[in-house]
Amino acid sequence: MKDALSRRERQLMDILFARGSASVAEVCTALPDPPSYSAVRALLRILEEKGHLAHREEGKQYIYFPTQERPVAAQSALKRVVQTFFGGSVERAVTALLTEEETQLSDDELARLSELIARTKEKDDA
Repeated sequence: MKDALSRRERQLMDILFARGSASVAEVCTALPDPPSYSAVRALLRILEEKGHLAHREEGKQYIYFPTQERPVAAQSALKRVVQTFFGGSVERAVTALLTEEETQLSDDELARLSELIARTKEKDDA
């Protein structure tokens, strides 16, 4: 498993997932309250060493990009959140999401979730 990310490393990854790729300068511009250019460059190098990023050279600058597709990274992050904040309980995580006032699911979304729960139950019973 890849190393866990710090808050700032997650911010960098969010920027790169949103843009697809970016130079150090572009990442600096997109960061709220950015550290120095050299600090961002160092963080990107660390993320590359951890296996989260790769780079290509364009002229004199490096262009960084994620090594995983966003859905794969999201699944991994979600597993860590469920484990860390909900003791591994999917039920507690889903309950927390569904009881938020901002959560509004359409009838179609509720039907898809019900179907997924039914399929999961069938699979577990088999």
